[in-house]
Amino acid sequence: MTIFALVDCNNFYASCEKLFRPDLRHAPVIVLSNNDLRGGNR
Repeated sequence: MTIFALVDCNNFYASCEKLFRPDLRHAPVIVLSNNDLRGGNR
């Protein structure tokens, strides 16, 4: 039996920011990244 799990890390980061920064609670939050260093290839 194969089991898959999906973790929405972007939503986690946004939720943490909203928790520690109450000024963002009612504002849309976007998570951006620079993928140049992903995977430790450099």
